[in-house]
Amino acid sequence: MNKYIKPSAYNANITIPSSKSYMQRAVALAILADGTSTLINPDYSNDSTAGLGVAKSLGCKVEECNGKVKITPFKEIANTTVSVGEAGLGLRLFTPVCALFGKDITVEGKGTLLKRPMNSLEKPMEQLGAKIVLSNGSFAPITIHGKLRGGDVEIDGSESSQFLTGLLVSLPKAENDSILTVRNLKSIPYVKMTIDIIRTFGGEILNIDNQVFKIKGNQTYKATEYRVEGDWSSAAAHLVAGATSGKAVIHGLNPNSLQADKAVLEVLKSCGAGVDIQDNTITITKKELNAFDFDATDCPDLFPVLASLAASCNGDSHIKGVTRLAHKESDRANAIKDEFAKIGINVSLDGDIMTITGGKIHGALVDSHKDHRMAMSLAVCALNSDSEIEILDAECVSKSYPGFWDDFNRN
Repeated sequence: MNKYIKPSAYNANITIPSSKSYMQRAVALAILADGTSTLINPDYSNDSTAGLGVAKSLGCKVEECNGKVKITPFKEIANTTVSVGEAGLGLRLFTPVCALFGKDITVEGKGTLLKRPMNSLEKPMEQLGAKIVLSNGSFAPITIHGKLRGGDVEIDGSESSQFLTGLLVSLPKAENDSILTVRNLKSIPYVKMTIDIIRTFGGEILNIDNQVFKIKGNQTYKATEYRVEGDWSSAAAHLVAGATSGKAVIHGLNPNSLQADKAVLEVLKSCGAGVDIQDNTITITKKELNAFDFDATDCPDLFPVLASLAASCNGDSHIKGVTRLAHKESDRANAIKDEFAKIGINVSLDGDIMTITGGKIHGALVDSHKDHRMAMSLAVCALNSDSEIEILDAECVSKSYPGFWDDFNRN
């Protein structure tokens, strides 16, 4: 599906979808909990729906009704093959979860996920008791042999914190105590999110300076009624659209959230946008925008939409953290550079720094690279272009935000 976006003033007043990051973690914990957990305000993006599919494949009873999802853990594993769709978090989260059951289970993926290397999972999983076999030596599907039993391991956190999240969720249920030593941990806010929701389900993790994580084995997760908060990642495109071309009133956001992408507020304030916070409603209004410098190492998903913001700012903006972008749904750094060039915006890459020069945006045919965040970013740019922008493969937004185009066009 191609999407045609004409230049226009933005005027949105919407309630944002729930966080897929919290939703997937909540589903994993509900699978491991004692009794029936209820997830209120659930997310139904493709990634979250795939997570619910994992629960069903493992034999959990999943009931969806009246804005709630009830998950009752399984007594016996129903299937030895589960699918996480295109969810990178899902693959790294549910692989350790599945390894707790001592069965040969295959975790499948599809689409862009099949091009994302997973070698970093092999050695730690084997040291913890579960051998995994990757397709073609590097990629999903992943077949698990043996059982996750706990132990002491060292992992590299420089590429992603998602595998660490999977281990933090799973190891409290292992039979032995564990100590995880993490080198070069990035995306620290996501780790804090993980530990926060683990505590909500009754688990305990000792975090020592985000470098060492001590985990008691044989813990019990309690059945929990858990409300999934609004998604700052989904909100970011609307907030930036309001700042660059009009106004956005976004309901359902927690201003005290641990979500990494809440940092978009910091950037909007620094470049001069109008920002008003009232309870769980954020209002962003257009003002004259000046270039900004921001370190996105811990929130790399903001890169595309921050590039859109920078395109409408006066001067050169600099965003740090480019090295975090290579193994996303697309090679995001080069995707941003190439697609922004088509609309007349210069983007340069120098090591870990991306520089975007604000300027006049031109209409063009652009490619989403089947990356949901690229599609949203290019839509924001189109609002300030001198003519229509056509976005290829715009349906990719359903990965994280199926209703994005309806909400975006509602203004």
